[in-house]
Amino acid sequence: MTQQVSTPIPPVAPLPRKGKAFRQFLQVLFRSPGAKIGALILLLLVIVAGFAPVIAPYAPTEMGVGGNLQPPSAAHWFGTDEFGRDLFSRIVYGSRLTLMTGIIAVGISMTAGVLIGLVAGYAGGWLESILMRAMDVLFSFTETLIALAAVAVLGPSLTNAMIAVGISSIPFYARATYGAVLVEKNKEYFKAAKAIGAKHFRLLFRHILPNILSPIIVVATVGVSVAVLSASALSFLGLGAQPPSPEWGAILAAGRDFFRRAPWMTTFPGLSIALAVLGFNLLGDGLREALDPQQRS
Repeated sequence: MTQQVSTPIPPVAPLPRKGKAFRQFLQVLFRSPGAKIGALILLLLVIVAGFAPVIAPYAPTEMGVGGNLQPPSAAHWFGTDEFGRDLFSRIVYGSRLTLMTGIIAVGISMTAGVLIGLVAGYAGGWLESILMRAMDVLFSFTETLIALAAVAVLGPSLTNAMIAVGISSIPFYARATYGAVLVEKNKEYFKAAKAIGAKHFRLLFRHILPNILSPIIVVATVGVSVAVLSASALSFLGLGAQPPSPEWGAILAAGRDFFRRAPWMTTFPGLSIALAVLGFNLLGDGLREALDPQQRS
């Protein structure tokens, strides 16, 4: 009898675990100094917003806590406004409105835009033409113009400003989703799922959507900074948050009448807006690199 010699089977490399993949993602994300700075800025913003009653020495609408138009001092770090309100307390409480404005506005635009892009890219035909031509029409106008038109119809308030900003950004998410869906439709896994009879809902939300989340997350992160800027601009024009709300754009608008006498009334809210926008932009750039497969490899 001939003795059979068994050939050793080479070991199969294990698939990366979710925890390991997440650690690799964080390593790539924080490889960039900009992403670290952006994350620190946003972490600071979240802490200030979450602990505003503890950090702020006064209520944001309390008048007469100091003299009118007092410069920054040990008692009032950012000075006081024309009503004797503590400007530091107003900016601290205003961080809550800034985060709320950005998140809600992006939630509105991302939800509507992703659904439009998914349906248009998946369905094709006349439905694709109608939806994407409508997005092209909105693209022909600037975001500010669309937001101004929406606020003019809805009325001036912070809630309506968030809705208006959300509506103005829908085309960006729709176009990003639409392009990603067209790419995923031509991949083998999608053709295989369709060939075995997967339903439309499963194809859209089980196969396509999880594979296109990366570019959407990047667009949403940068979109928060755009939403903050747009909402602050509307409040500055008197179409967003109304007095005595401590929204940063409204504080900036109130300070323009006292720019020569009290420049701190415009300096500190302006720097706060710029810092928040910088944080979201830096983190968005870091996410773009971290979610790129070539960077992860």
